[in-house]
Amino acid sequence: MQMPDPDAVLIGRKADIVSKLERLLPADAVISDIAETRAYECDALTAYRCPPLAVVLPGSTEEVAAVLRLCHAEGVPVVPRGAGTSLAGGALPTADSVILGVARMTEVLETDYNNRVIRVETGRTNLSVTGAVEEDGFFYAPDPSSQLACAIAGNIAMNSGGAHCLKYGVTTNNLLGVTMVTMDGTVLELGGAHLDAAGYDLLGLVCGSEGQLGIVTEATLRILPKPEGARPVLMGFSSNEVAGACVSDIIKAGVLPVAIEFMDRPCIRACEAFAKAGYPDCEALLIVEVEGSDAEIDHQLGLIKQIARGHDPVELREAADADEAGRIWLGRKSAFGAMGQINDYICLDGTIPVSELPRVLTRIGSLAAEYGLEVANVFHAGDGNMHPLILFNANTPGELEKAEGLGADILRLCVEVGGCLTGEHGVGVEKRDLMADQYAPADLEAQMAVKDVFDPAWLLNPAKVFPLQVSEARRTARLAAE
Repeated sequence: MQMPDPDAVLIGRKADIVSKLERLLPADAVISDIAETRAYECDALTAYRCPPLAVVLPGSTEEVAAVLRLCHAEGVPVVPRGAGTSLAGGALPTADSVILGVARMTEVLETDYNNRVIRVETGRTNLSVTGAVEEDGFFYAPDPSSQLACAIAGNIAMNSGGAHCLKYGVTTNNLLGVTMVTMDGTVLELGGAHLDAAGYDLLGLVCGSEGQLGIVTEATLRILPKPEGARPVLMGFSSNEVAGACVSDIIKAGVLPVAIEFMDRPCIRACEAFAKAGYPDCEALLIVEVEGSDAEIDHQLGLIKQIARGHDPVELREAADADEAGRIWLGRKSAFGAMGQINDYICLDGTIPVSELPRVLTRIGSLAAEYGLEVANVFHAGDGNMHPLILFNANTPGELEKAEGLGADILRLCVEVGGCLTGEHGVGVEKRDLMADQYAPADLEAQMAVKDVFDPAWLLNPAKVFPLQVSEARRTARLAAE
C-alpha cells in the first residue's frame, strides 16, 4: 500500500510547528516525542503504520478551530482521529501530518427527551451515549461491534451502522445536526434538533465523508424509547448458501426483525470458545432478533421460524431468558476479537443486495480456495453488509499481499452483483484504489470537486478515499493554483 512521500520541509520545521501548537493548547495536549507518537501510528488496520509529525488533543471546538487555522496557515496536513478503531486505515497518518484527536471532548451538552435528541461532543463513545439516557428509558440505536470504544466522531466520518441497523438505520438515519470546523478554522452549524434542516442537505454530505471536509466536534443525535422487550432466536444450517437463502426469504416475506446476523463455521467456533454462548455445531448460524410486546415478539418469531423450517435447520432455538440472550449477543459482538486469537486477518466491508447472498457466499468460497487462504464470514445479513475475514499469517512473506489480492477480488464481486465497496467501515486507504472499480472518472471528479470547496489545499486526511494517483495530482494542481 503506497503513501505519498512526506514533505521534507515540514519535517525539518517540526520544532517550530510544535512550538506554535504548544502556544495554542495546554501543555499536555501536544505530543511530539517520537516514542509517544507511536501510539497514534495506525488505527485498527494495523498492517500499515507511520508515526505522525505530532499529535494534538484539543478540549473544545474553539481549540480545534485554533489548531486548524494554524495548520492551514503553515500548510500542514491534518488527520482527524476519533478513537482509532477504524478498520479501513481512516486515521492512518503521514510523516508530515498532525493528528487531531477528539478523545478529550466527551461531554453531554444537552438532553431533550421531549424531542428525543441528545447533543454530545464527538469524542464520546458510542455506547456511552446510550449510557447517558438509558436510566430514563431511552437509547441510541447505531451499535457497531466496537461500540464500547469507538467515538461518535468516527461513526459520523464512516457512517457506521451495527447489528441493529436493519430496523433503525445507520448513523446518517440518527444524526440530526453537527458542529464542524473546516480546514481554515471556520466553525459551521449544520442541521439541528429537528428532522430536516432547510436548504441543501449538507449534513448528508458530511456524514460518511471520512474527515475529508472538516472535523465534527459536536453532534445532535436522535434517541429512541427503549423497546418493551426483545428476543433473539438461533438458527443453525448445513451450509452458508442455505443460511443465505433463509435470510433472503425472511426479507422477501416482509418481516422486519431488528437484526439478522450471520456467522459461518470458523467464526462460530471462535466465538463459542470465547463467549460460551451455546452456539450449535453447524456450518452457518443466523441470529435473528425481534422487538416489541410479548405478543408482538411471539407473532414475529412464529413467522420467522416457519420460514426457517423450510430450509431444514440443524437447530432452531429461542433464547430462554435475558441471560441467554446476552450471551448470544456477546458471542457476535466479540467476533472480531475472538477471530484475532486464531490468526491475523483482514476484515472487509462490502455490501450486496440480500438476494445475492447465496451466490456471493459460494463465490467467496471459490475465491478463497483459488488463493489458498481461509475466509470466515460474519456480517449484518439483513441489509447485505458483509464482513468477510481473510485469515493469513503476517509473519509469512507475501501472505499479506495475497490476502489483499483476495480482498480486492471479493470487493469487486460485491460491486459486480450490484453492491458497493463499503457499508460502514469506509474507504480509508484500504479501498481507495478500488474506487475506480465502482465509479467512473466523472463520478470521482464530482466527489473531488466537493472537497475542493471545503478543503481547497487538500490538507485534510491526505491519501484517503480517492485513488492515490488521482488525489495526488489533484492536490498538486490545487496547491499550484493558490
